[in-house]
Amino acid sequence: MKPYVICHMMSSLDGHALTDGWDRDFKRQAGELYEKQAERFGFDAWICGRVTMQEIAHDEGYPKGLAKQPIPREPHFVRTDAESYAISIDPHGKVGWQSDEALGAHVVEVLTEAVEDDYLAYLQSVGVSYFFAGRESLDLAQVVETLGSVLGCKRLIVEGGPHVSGAFVQAGLVDEVSVLILPLVDGRGEHPASFEMDQQTWQQPTYLKLESATPQESGAVWLRYKRG
Repeated sequence: MKPYVICHMMSSLDGHALTDGWDRDFKRQAGELYEKQAERFGFDAWICGRVTMQEIAHDEGYPKGLAKQPIPREPHFVRTDAESYAISIDPHGKVGWQSDEALGAHVVEVLTEAVEDDYLAYLQSVGVSYFFAGRESLDLAQVVETLGSVLGCKRLIVEGGPHVSGAFVQAGLVDEVSVLILPLVDGRGEHPASFEMDQQTWQQPTYLKLESATPQESGAVWLRYKRG
């Protein structure tokens, strides 16, 4: 069965998701509330894009020259029995992991076959799992299917950034959208919205049904929607 997919985001009143320039205490409190709500979903895998994962990994790059010969483009699962998984959407293989764990979860890199052999050798050297979901671009439906069939994931939570969240929604893979609306107006039009989609493949909006709207003590509102 397809895992249940939740897209969990937070944004300003005007829909912006990047927090740079916001007050430090405000960001900390919002982040704590965001994570507290995420835990309520009881997920067994969380998914983020390359930029977010590079921040989590404290990325300092990876050494070159590790691959002594071509490496087959075959899945490499170090663990299939972890309590939770950190799924890194990293098509071209950029995140420099220091170990096989991120925030207590086993790291799984999702790659295209266009990745460099050196990067695969590097992942193997630090014990990170990986699999391929396309030749030059990712098939997110294949990603979700693999996480369910190979790792046994039942509930996946997509936590951004905006392009990753938008891509999952656009692909019709998201069962529930959860958004924490924060009590501030960002006002910077150049900042991405909570969901950014590929305009070349966009066909129509995604329509949702409101499940709940819960005010928070901080003045934020937690909105939960399901597919109509």
